[in-house]
Amino acid sequence: MQQNEPKNIMILCNPLAGSGRATAVAKNVQHVLEEKKITNKLFVEEWPVSFQLFTDAWIVGGDGTLNYFINKYPDIDLPLVIFNGGTGNDFHWLLYGSKTIEEQIEIALHAEPRPVDAAKCNERYFINGVGVGFEGEVAKALTGKKKLSGKTSFLLTILKKIFSYRSKQYEIKSGDKTVAGKKLLIDVSNGRRAGGGFHIAPAAKADDGLLDIVIAEAMIPLQRLRYLPVIEKGRHLNLSVINYFTTTQITIDSDSLIQYHLDGEYFEVERLEIKMLAAKFLFRY
Repeated sequence: MQQNEPKNIMILCNPLAGSGRATAVAKNVQHVLEEKKITNKLFVEEWPVSFQLFTDAWIVGGDGTLNYFINKYPDIDLPLVIFNGGTGNDFHWLLYGSKTIEEQIEIALHAEPRPVDAAKCNERYFINGVGVGFEGEVAKALTGKKKLSGKTSFLLTILKKIFSYRSKQYEIKSGDKTVAGKKLLIDVSNGRRAGGGFHIAPAAKADDGLLDIVIAEAMIPLQRLRYLPVIEKGRHLNLSVINYFTTTQITIDSDSLIQYHLDGEYFEVERLEIKMLAAKFLFRY
């Protein structure tokens, strides 16, 4: 679509995201569009089956909402925008930083769409990351609970679990590389940040066709406490307890059920097969 062609924007809101904050953000976005006399339609309770009449899709929610969207519409070729309406909002931060809604709307209306990578984990798509082990345990503990904005809820849950969690045995394979043994966590990232502000994969880029793998060795609780702020700030990639590399495909096996989150949503499975999908979606950012 040419820049001067009229837009018809669908706004897709998750009313549960951000403990209801997403609805207010979506209405604010719609109000701005109506002031600019730009055709739009807001979907809250039920999302459309078809988007043939629309030129852009604007999603209001957090990482979980965006994950739901890409799994519901995996073949969408419209330009996408994600507005900050969730709790952690890590992928939003990757694309838009701390821009205001008004600033982001201007970008969404005028920026050329650019390709963004995604990946597939077993049968589900993800766009920000998969966290195995300790991260999965944290996600499980937060499931169904009202979360505070930012990383507060994540940090409080981490501190509760950091002494009691027991590292599991894994076998991780990527091409000719095999890593095996007890691990605290395995992070497979497309984005740089998770948990509302933990820079787990600080070198990751969402448009380089690569997954960033961060594996933390099993540690005693005092070591975990020591390295938590280092990982939070993204200064951990060169530590002796960290194995970091990039790849396009990886498998993870364990001798017990694998606990993991996928864009913040908790799952359990016996085996993970993860594959990069370069330039899968288009975003205006």
